Amino acid sequence: MHEASLVASLLAIMREERDKYGPGARVSAVTLCCGALSNALPEALATAFAVMTRDTEFAGAELTVDEEPLRLACGACGEEFSPEAFPVSPVAPCPRCGEDFGHRVTAGRELYVRRLTIEP
Repeated sequence: MHEASLVASLLAIMREERDKYGPGARVSAVTLCCGALSNALPEALATAFAVMTRDTEFAGAELTVDEEPLRLACGACGEEFSPEAFPVSPVAPCPRCGEDFGHRVTAGRELYVRRLTIEP
């Protein structure tokens, strides 16, 4: 489960940002943006976060994972769309022109901290 290493990195980011607010500051919530192609499972991230924050300075912090769907731009006509059959089918027909291949990914690879709530 590589989500544990992702959460370890997240905890380091949380610690670094919290420390900027001085002694007594506390992280109460964190929101991640997790793209459909990021290879991170939101449920596994939540489980790893719960386990890795238990009995730490981050115990009780709330994790929210916002899932970012896959978005493609058609290689033929430029139409931007989310494929209906993702991730089941490797074919993604454009809803405007019907082209199946040659699309460019415009969203869905993201994995970043969207919001961090720190209380003094």
